[in-house]
Amino acid sequence: MSAYAQPHPRFSVLSSSSLSSAELLSPSNSSARFSLPSAPSITTATGAPKPLSRPNIYDRPLNKTRTTEVSASAFAFMFSEVVQYMQKRVSGINDLERRLNTLGYRLGTRVLELMVWRAESTSKAPKREIRFLPALMSIHTNVWKAVFGKPADAIEKSVENEDEYMIIDNDPIVTRNISIPRDMSQLSCSSFTAGIVEAVLDGLGFPARVTAHNTPNETYPSRTTILIKLEKSVLEREELFK
Repeated sequence: MSAYAQPHPRFSVLSSSSLSSAELLSPSNSSARFSLPSAPSITTATGAPKPLSRPNIYDRPLNKTRTTEVSASAFAFMFSEVVQYMQKRVSGINDLERRLNTLGYRLGTRVLELMVWRAESTSKAPKREIRFLPALMSIHTNVWKAVFGKPADAIEKSVENEDEYMIIDNDPIVTRNISIPRDMSQLSCSSFTAGIVEAVLDGLGFPARVTAHNTPNETYPSRTTILIKLEKSVLEREELFK
């Protein structure tokens, strides 16, 4: 019996070779049995292919996204997270409503800017409303459609106070998936919507104080009233147009 057993032929790679160890490790002397075919070279007229990249949202044309809709579930999740985040950092219901109103005001300024830009880019003679009622009708229809995908349900004028108007929303999207505890029953998350309306009115030149109030009934338990209280300067200007 020999001192060392012969390796199995399946595992003997270079057992029958007489090359030295340096020659065995040389790439030029590698065995053809284990050499890999080289990849074919690809030449194109335009050069190296560029990696696919998604267009930036800021590069998308604004007019083509006019009818784009946002997932209702995604909006409900995001808004509920915003409410919970603010709820942990406020001292009471009034403070929470004020923060929601401020957040809506910031959004309202951007909504108005976008709507004005689209109107001026698509119309040869864009029109700006200088009377309050046509501007209020535009908010009731166009702004509501742009933000919530549907117009508001009604517009009412206060019988007692001349400077008060109301926009009625029977089923607000912002409160559709929010459960308010009993100890916070006076909270109206539609203060976010009130901030949007206030920003649009200020941008159009009709300064007002806008608040949201829960006005449920048997048919619409989540019915909300957006109360608009105009400043005195707006009423005086309206009198001049009569």
